[in-house]
Amino acid sequence: MTKPRLQTIFLSFFKIGLFTIGGGYAMLPLIKREVVEKRQWLDEETFVDGIAASQACPGPIAVNLSVYAGYHIAGWSGLCLAVLGTVLPSFLIILLIAIFFSNWSDLPLVQKAFKGLRPAVTALIAVPVIQLAKSAKIRWHGFWLPLLAVFLIIVYNVSPIYLILFTILLAWVKFLLRKDKPAEEKA
Repeated sequence: MTKPRLQTIFLSFFKIGLFTIGGGYAMLPLIKREVVEKRQWLDEETFVDGIAASQACPGPIAVNLSVYAGYHIAGWSGLCLAVLGTVLPSFLIILLIAIFFSNWSDLPLVQKAFKGLRPAVTALIAVPVIQLAKSAKIRWHGFWLPLLAVFLIIVYNVSPIYLILFTILLAWVKFLLRKDKPAEEKA
């Protein structure tokens, strides 16, 4: 891979930041399309590793992934420009909203526009979840646990912390019961 121009990195991430409604997880398919499929700056495996690293770090996943991708693409300069490109559109849009539209937020047309955006944002979040499941080779029968977690959170108001702890315990028990343990563990 030849090192791209810094201007191209900034403009690519600026475009992603500008055209993503919903932020965070909704940005993942756009970042993947730009850096993996279109520009081929990262391969699929490196991108998936970046998502895992981004989720493990505190902060918004889109910014974390921009840090990861920008650094992999062009070092510290790429990191800075990718992050700036990702966050600058949101900052400018929020600034404009604060300046011009705060008086109009109660208008019925504005309220309807925001209600109309909700299904689109939901779809933008669902797409990367499905793509990540495919990349991680999770099969359809593996979705019962996340669906059960969503059900318990929504219907019974169970804390996600308890679900995470239960999942860790379940994985630990599954590890202890597995039959194909490496030779050094069987001794």
